[in-house]
Amino acid sequence: MPTPDSVATLDALMSDGRPDTLPTVLEAAKTSMIELLSEAPVPPSAVRVTVGPVTIEMDWPGAAPAAATAPAPASPATAAPAPNGAAPAAQSPLDHIHAPTVGVFYRAPEPGAKPFVTEGDTVVPGQQVGLVEAMKLMIPIESDRHGVIDEFLQPNGALVEYGDPLCSLVPADGR
Repeated sequence: MPTPDSVATLDALMSDGRPDTLPTVLEAAKTSMIELLSEAPVPPSAVRVTVGPVTIEMDWPGAAPAAATAPAPASPATAAPAPNGAAPAAQSPLDHIHAPTVGVFYRAPEPGAKPFVTEGDTVVPGQQVGLVEAMKLMIPIESDRHGVIDEFLQPNGALVEYGDPLCSLVPADGR
């Protein structure tokens, strides 16, 4: 386990705000990570490191995902009756396509080009719907299921984080 001293040192360095402290912060984070790994009974199944402003995440096999500890969402509100006595349209649940990494999200292969897909387009597994530029690498974003693009949730050129929903997708099976 990282010692209270190493955590306090890391906190103090992060609050400094000077750019020359970043290498020191990274070294302190690395030391804390090594201490944690040396005491872990099994190696982590995943490690994510983000340099600025320093994020380190580790997942271990069999550990409950962080989302599982989040409170349950509030129950959805009941739809108001439609005017003229018409029944409200059935709402199908939406799936999302998420950012595979931190970077800049683009809907087209280059500026001014036609987008890979637009709202209302039908997509199939493996079809490219966008890309994320990360450290000068263009990482394709592909649909992993059949469906119809409902809405893009991030604008073209938006800075996105790992796991951010990029677009909503109406599943082809209508779930």
